[in-house]
Amino acid sequence: MTVPVVGVDLGGTKVFGALVDPERTGLGAVLDDAKAATPTGGVDSVLDAVERLVRSLDPDPTAVGIGTPGVVEPGTGRVLLAPNLSGFDRPVDVGRLLRERLGCEVAVGNDVNVAALGEVRAGAGVGHDDVLAVWLGTGLGAGLVLDGHLRVGPHGLAGELGHAVVVPDGRVCGCGGRGHLEAYIGRRALEVRARELHASGRPTRLVELAGDSPIKSKVFRAAYDAGDPVTRELIDEGVALLGVAVVNVAVTVDIGAVVVGGGLGERFGELVAQHLRTALATLGHAGIEPVVLQASLGDHAGALGAARLVVEPGRKTG
Repeated sequence: MTVPVVGVDLGGTKVFGALVDPERTGLGAVLDDAKAATPTGGVDSVLDAVERLVRSLDPDPTAVGIGTPGVVEPGTGRVLLAPNLSGFDRPVDVGRLLRERLGCEVAVGNDVNVAALGEVRAGAGVGHDDVLAVWLGTGLGAGLVLDGHLRVGPHGLAGELGHAVVVPDGRVCGCGGRGHLEAYIGRRALEVRARELHASGRPTRLVELAGDSPIKSKVFRAAYDAGDPVTRELIDEGVALLGVAVVNVAVTVDIGAVVVGGGLGERFGELVAQHLRTALATLGHAGIEPVVLQASLGDHAGALGAARLVVEPGRKTG
C-alpha cells in the first residue's frame, strides 16, 4: 500500500491521529496529525469523534488503523471490554461500525500493542525483531513483537504484563485480581495507595501537591525528587516488581530489547531503565542481556503503529 493511511490512537481522555505515508520511515512518515478530547457520551459519541478526526486528516480515507484500550478480539475488530471508554463496558464492534461510517478498510488493535509496533517500526526499537514494550501510565500495559511480528495471542491477551502476579495474595488490582503488577506501579493504583497512607497518618507530598485533583505523573516526579518518603517507597517498590516481571518475560520468550514508555515511564524513564538493566544483568550467566531503551515517539507511537496494522500483510488484528 503506497497511498497515505490514517492511524488513530483512541485513549480514555484523548483521540490522536496521524496521516501516514507508508513509504517513509520514522516520524518523517507523519504527513499531518490532529487530536481531540474523547467524548463521554457513549459509544456513538466516541465513534463520531474518531470519524471527525479521521476525515479532518483525509476526507476520503483509503484505510484506517485504530489502537484502542481494552481487550480486542483477534481477527474481528470487536472491542470486548474497555472500561476507560464511555459505553464500552460491553462488546463493541468498532471495526464494522467504523467501516460503515468511513467506507474503507479498518483494522483494530489494542493501544499498547500498536504503540509497541510503532516503536519497533519507527522509534526506539528499530533494528530489533524481539521486543517487549512496557507502557507505564494510568495502568501498566505491554506489547510483544516476536520475530518481527506483533504477537497478540488467540485471546488478544499477549503482553498483559500488568496482570502478571508478582505478589501472591497481594494488593487488589483494578480488575479484581490480587497481587497483579499494575496494583504496584500503575499511576491510578499508586494514587490510591498514597491517599490511603496519607489518611492513616503518613503524610505525603503527593497529596499536599495534588490536593483533591488527580495525582499526575509530574507530581509523582516532583515528590520523588523532593525525597518524599512515601513516594520513594511506592515508586521503588513498583519498579523493583516491574524488574521481576520483565526478567521473567525475558527468560520465557528470549527478547532482545525492552522499550519503556507511557506518561509515568517518561517521567521516570532513566530510573526505570537503569533498574531494568540491573535486573536483566542477572541473566548474564546465560549470555543473555536485552538492551533497555526509552520510547522515542511520544504520542505518535500509537498512531504510527495503528497505521501499520493496515499496511503490513498478516499484521491485522481486527
